Amino acid sequence: MKESVTIMESLTELYKIGFGPSSSHTMGPARASEYFISLFPNAYSYEVVLYGSLSLTGRGHLSDAKIIEVFNGRKINVIFSNKFEGLTYSNTMDFIAYSETKQILGQKRIYSIGGGSILVEGEERSKIHDVYPFANFSALIKEASDKHMSLSQLVYHYENPGIKAYLLKVWKSMKATIAKGLETEGFLPGKLHISRKAKFLSEHRLDDKPWEQSDRELMCYAYAAAEENASGGVVVTAPTCGSSGVLPAAMLFLQKNRNLSDDQIIDALAVASLVGNMVKQNASISGADCGCMAEIGTATAMTAAAIAYLNAYTNDQIEYAAEVSLEHHLGLTCDPVEGYVQIPCIERNAVCVLRAFDAVSVSKYLTGSRRVSLDVVIKTMNETGRDLTDKYRETSQGGLAKSFGLY
Repeated sequence: MKESVTIMESLTELYKIGFGPSSSHTMGPARASEYFISLFPNAYSYEVVLYGSLSLTGRGHLSDAKIIEVFNGRKINVIFSNKFEGLTYSNTMDFIAYSETKQILGQKRIYSIGGGSILVEGEERSKIHDVYPFANFSALIKEASDKHMSLSQLVYHYENPGIKAYLLKVWKSMKATIAKGLETEGFLPGKLHISRKAKFLSEHRLDDKPWEQSDRELMCYAYAAAEENASGGVVVTAPTCGSSGVLPAAMLFLQKNRNLSDDQIIDALAVASLVGNMVKQNASISGADCGCMAEIGTATAMTAAAIAYLNAYTNDQIEYAAEVSLEHHLGLTCDPVEGYVQIPCIERNAVCVLRAFDAVSVSKYLTGSRRVSLDVVIKTMNETGRDLTDKYRETSQGGLAKSFGLY
């Protein structure tokens, strides 16, 4: 279980702009590769050994391809290890630098811990991005109340002065991803031969009823972002690549249909980050650690909080919307078919953006009667995720990944 900390990271460590299809399997290894190259830039050759979930699903997630790309023509051998026991983190990598005579110049064990973040064994986690003095969400809510601040104001109080400019960059990138996804047709890469559906959803009305039009619009935005991710396109981790379609889809839908400004959307993204970072701090946002509840469950909770904020709900209602979203993803497995971030990942983004709106509706009417806090659900998610067997934690050894094509 993750050691308890009392300082929460900046949202710049949650929202990262990068290439899909996986924050932990492509963005993390890419950052680790860049770090290791900086230590041994003149080595004759290199070796990278992937363990755990990285080994089992790395090919489908393009881990080896991204590592080779970062090494940029240097001699590099990527090995998928059969060792899965005794790992501190599910996504573990060993980097080794060699001289021309095959002498080891240096080596590092590096962990990909979710959302594109990495941790180097034997080194303290960098605290440069720690900005929020909150051990849990209840403390965060209390401080906002004591200081008579909205949740977005609380974010701006603790973050650096350039944070709004960063959020605007994030929002523009989210919209660009959806726009590209909506105009692209064809098939996703890989042997599953999955056709892209976002453009079809955008153009085919099928005699929609008014309420169906809204659902279809939300789904097509989510599909657009998730399909771009599956294709290795540019996405924003929210909180991960595999769950990157939920929050942008909801925000674009609300901006278009309510004529909201970019500033209003940026405020909502700031609020959503508080939920995502609290999960990251006290549990995990990695499917390899806690199953898909850590990824899509967190994304749905972040999105519900952002929607509730834009609805001008109270802080208690915002927390409840996030809690309802996360609670009803408890136990959700991460079982990508053939290791690709396609089935069930893309469809799951579309379903969960609808669920986020449903959770907000529950919070509007029933916040006063709730008995469960977001902190309790985050703790429960962490415990549940650790109790899942390995085959349900992004290894493609169980669940849908195992049953697909058998029936």
